[in-house]
Amino acid sequence: MLDDGDDIHPLFHGAPKTTEFKKLRKRLVQDVREAVEQYGMIEPGARWLVCLSGGKDSYTLLAVLHELKWRGLLPVELLACNLDQGQPGFPATVLPEFLEKMGVPHRIEYQDTYSIVTDKVPAGRTYCALCSRLRRGHLYRVAREEGCSAVVLGHHRDDILETFFMNLFHGGRLATMPPKLVNEEGDLFVYRPLAHVAEADCERFARAMDYPVIPCDLCGSQDGLQRQQVKQILDGWEKNSPGRRNVMFRALMNIRPSHMLDPKLFDFAGLLRSVNWTNSSDIPDLH
Repeated sequence: MLDDGDDIHPLFHGAPKTTEFKKLRKRLVQDVREAVEQYGMIEPGARWLVCLSGGKDSYTLLAVLHELKWRGLLPVELLACNLDQGQPGFPATVLPEFLEKMGVPHRIEYQDTYSIVTDKVPAGRTYCALCSRLRRGHLYRVAREEGCSAVVLGHHRDDILETFFMNLFHGGRLATMPPKLVNEEGDLFVYRPLAHVAEADCERFARAMDYPVIPCDLCGSQDGLQRQQVKQILDGWEKNSPGRRNVMFRALMNIRPSHMLDPKLFDFAGLLRSVNWTNSSDIPDLH
């Protein structure tokens, strides 16, 4: 990789020279490129709204997408967007200053969804559902205003697994965050290019690059969240059996509808035997 002067994007200036970091960077680029190609995210000439929360995942997303574009492997225009939701104490200058310094085209959108969420959600309940719904609505609006065809989110492999188990344990369905979908209005794609990336890799990368990570103090400050409980379960499984997360994630990519129980996905009623026994004497003795 070229790491000097004008040969790289400013997002990678000062990157560690260690072999370990170079392997991490290469793995991230390969994982994102694989997801982008596998799920058909590229429309040449398209414009993507890359959502930047200020967390480790969105910084990783932004950097890797710009690296792919820098290499000529992502022929789309990238516009970073941060939605300032009016949380008390939110460091509003951090992201604009960072993006200006990095030379990243961006838009900062201010909408006080914090007050709405804290007013509408009863005490003791989690904010996540309403917060995400309001945030999603504003991001879709911004994408339309900016002429973007896709809203790009920083959800990674572990987010996808946690959502799957939350739906399994609490929602009574087998579902998770897909790497690619179309919004309800049908006019925007929603992409998750970090779908194959481990959360631990995002954390290592953002820490090594010393990006100015901003924690979420809205839902992150609440105890007993279902997602945190699921995360603890997955952490325990991973500790007892390293690599378990990756195996489970691969299972989500290897579904056999005929071996599940959903008659909407497989025609169990129309399933026929290949041999039709005509009389009792033809039936083999199974004893």
